[in-house]
Amino acid sequence: MNDFVFCSPTKFVFGRDAIDQTGAELAAAGFGKVLLVYGQGSVVRSGLLDRVKATLDAAGVSYAEAGGARPNPDVSWVREAIEKARTEQVDGVLAIGGGSVIDAAKATAFGVPYQGDVWDFFVKKQPIEACLPIAVVLTIPAAGSEASSSCVISCDAENRKLGTNGDIFRPKLAIMDPRVTFTLPTYQTAAGVTDMIAHICERYFSGVGAVPVTDNIATGLIVALMEAAPRVLEQPDDYDARATIMWAGTLAHNDIAGCGRSLVPTARAGGWESHALEHELSAHHPEITHGAGLAVVMPAWMRYVWKSDPQRFLDFASDVFGIEPVEEEFCPRDEAIEDAVTAAIDELQAFFRSLGMPATLADFGLSPADIDPLLETLKASKGEPFGAFQKLTMEDARAIYLSMF
Repeated sequence: MNDFVFCSPTKFVFGRDAIDQTGAELAAAGFGKVLLVYGQGSVVRSGLLDRVKATLDAAGVSYAEAGGARPNPDVSWVREAIEKARTEQVDGVLAIGGGSVIDAAKATAFGVPYQGDVWDFFVKKQPIEACLPIAVVLTIPAAGSEASSSCVISCDAENRKLGTNGDIFRPKLAIMDPRVTFTLPTYQTAAGVTDMIAHICERYFSGVGAVPVTDNIATGLIVALMEAAPRVLEQPDDYDARATIMWAGTLAHNDIAGCGRSLVPTARAGGWESHALEHELSAHHPEITHGAGLAVVMPAWMRYVWKSDPQRFLDFASDVFGIEPVEEEFCPRDEAIEDAVTAAIDELQAFFRSLGMPATLADFGLSPADIDPLLETLKASKGEPFGAFQKLTMEDARAIYLSMF
């Protein structure tokens, strides 16, 4: 187990009718006036926004509003929200939504105290040194942004999608009521579960050997998700299954599934290769849902790199799927290992497909001719080589992308 620093300052208020505690919890945490950040209409249509506002009014917490954050939020929207926050002189930001809304809120919160352009933080021109406090009412379990040190924003003008990390913008408070997810569309639920599993796998396949405590947390979360997801697709109001998914999404990305797996104690575990490859897809094609992109990318990455550490993949195959290599007279050890690893990757992709996720880039309407633009921005964003489990060149990336057709 490598040295690590684990920070989890978020207070979680989890359960039935947790929404109704929002105002009181914010007031107790010292929020006086917040900027409400939300998406493109679902929280309004469902009545959730008004329900949250009522709790703020009752607790004496005032607010201004910044609605309309889209999936894969563009930095131009964040700039407008920053100006709104400054004009309204808020002392905190409250996100009501899923990962995209929360990331837009995070970028707004650390953009307000900064006198330059918020995009500077994403192109690594400037470290984040100050941030308004952030609270979250989670509506879409997926990204884990309600407790993570991650923030990802797109820049449509440059066809780029970049992330930044820092404990300074981990939310102070997360309100989590599984019942608000009962009406989520099937596709969003499935893409969210896929994203969670990818968050866990990015850390599990970090280029570091076995870390038994952390590895059991990681694989246990995946098994729990794979058991719960089919239940909610069959019965959307299954509270226990929805609760499992919501809490697993938080633990998948608050770094507990990576403790002892990072090469630098204060850094996040893993090279995040699959996320890097997918971010280019949804940067160039914002209509691609992040989790759906990962359903295609991650199995392809796994098939390309597993030989760099077969034992890590054998552990994954055994602990998640119960698959072991079977040596027989006419099947030597090497072949048995390859069969076991391939079977596990096949099972993972089959699970994604069972949820309704895509299997190829062609499912998004893309063709091999679309690959070169992705490689250009990938190189600009990640450099060459990149990754941790196996260092990847742009030619490696090209081969991985092409294998997705």
